[in-house]
Amino acid sequence: MFLSGTARAALTYPVLPLSESCIIFNAFRQFFIRKLSADPMLRHHDFRRFWLSTVLASFGEQISSLAIPLTAVLLLQATPAQMGILIALQTLPFALFSLPVGVWLDRRSKYPVLLWSEFLFGVVLAVIPISYWLGLLNMHVLYAVGFLMGIGFVIGGSASQVFLAQLVGREHLLDAQSKFAATDSMARLVGPGIAGMLVQLLTAPVAVLVDALAFMASSWNLRYLRKRDSYPAPSDRHPFREMMDGIKMVWSHEVLWPLAWGTALWQLLFNGYLALQILFATHQLGMSPGVLGAAQTLGGLGVLVSSMLLKPLSRRFGSGRTILIGLGGTGAAWLLLAVIPASLFGSPLLSALAYGVVVFIFDCSAMLYFMPYLALRLKLTPDAYHGRMVSTMRFMTVAAAPLGALSAGWIAEHLGVRSGLIAIAVGGSLLTFGLLKTSPLRDIRD
Repeated sequence: MFLSGTARAALTYPVLPLSESCIIFNAFRQFFIRKLSADPMLRHHDFRRFWLSTVLASFGEQISSLAIPLTAVLLLQATPAQMGILIALQTLPFALFSLPVGVWLDRRSKYPVLLWSEFLFGVVLAVIPISYWLGLLNMHVLYAVGFLMGIGFVIGGSASQVFLAQLVGREHLLDAQSKFAATDSMARLVGPGIAGMLVQLLTAPVAVLVDALAFMASSWNLRYLRKRDSYPAPSDRHPFREMMDGIKMVWSHEVLWPLAWGTALWQLLFNGYLALQILFATHQLGMSPGVLGAAQTLGGLGVLVSSMLLKPLSRRFGSGRTILIGLGGTGAAWLLLAVIPASLFGSPLLSALAYGVVVFIFDCSAMLYFMPYLALRLKLTPDAYHGRMVSTMRFMTVAAAPLGALSAGWIAEHLGVRSGLIAIAVGGSLLTFGLLKTSPLRDIRD
């Protein structure tokens, strides 16, 4: 007779009397109460709710970030050029809508925008499994979903950043971002493994349905926030003039401007990397969805390490140098990825492990770059400009990103996927050197 692990444990170990079980339960409850009491952020009801929604969204995103590209590559046999188009369409809305969205957000309450954007994310993602079941799924459906998701990130993502600043205050932004990094690491540890298993067992489109349900659950949870940010005072200024004010504010700022152009070039390279990453793993390294998901979980360890390093590095070197450290790490990861052989020391498994190590380095470095970057730019911006600053920075940093994906797809189509990754790695090294030499970031303590 075969017994489950739980059944074997019940036979091996004596069952505690009810009174002793209650004592142990109360001990654990008191432990977590003390933990909550020790951290003022965790005593904040609305922050806990907001944090839970980010956890739900993060777990779902880890599934779709693997399942959607695998749907294109394995199910629809997408070419490098088609993958470039798919990634480009996800970022194109940032160029088209970021600036007007910033003005619109500064003129209205952010909470309803945040609530409805989470719900609509779930609806849009559900199109993929429904199309698959109806036999209608093709690259054009993925293109449409990617474009609509990009619109959602422009609107909902901007509203989320501004609402968080109002929820916790500027002085707690870095602490909040480090907590998000810690929970994101858990999602990265568990999510890709679940995604790989779901894709292997149920197909990639079905796996996307899990992400759709996670976004809908996030929307339901946000309904119970107590804080409702009020409508700003009405403005009689023309929206175009307010857009130009946001651009001028960023353009003339000695720190925001180098952050903007540096991140714009990084996004150009990053979107090229996104277009080629899954192609390289599946076609060049021969990784199955299950192995790929397992390797991607090392990225969660990278995010976890970054959440532990963020505060010590910021105290030791300041936000500016921490950003530069993270930037340099992402460039090193791209270079290492480009040189992984198809069979390291004669073993494809070692190549898959090397891929996982590179993902670890990249995710750790990317979080060290973006967590202080997001906190620093909000600290440096007056409250009245928050929406316009976020949208202006998003426009300036992501407007050219589609070109990165399209260019990487073109290079991979004509010269090979590995050549495209080498070009990205060279660009990352040059960008790190340029920001180190020309920007004021290395002099910013905080």
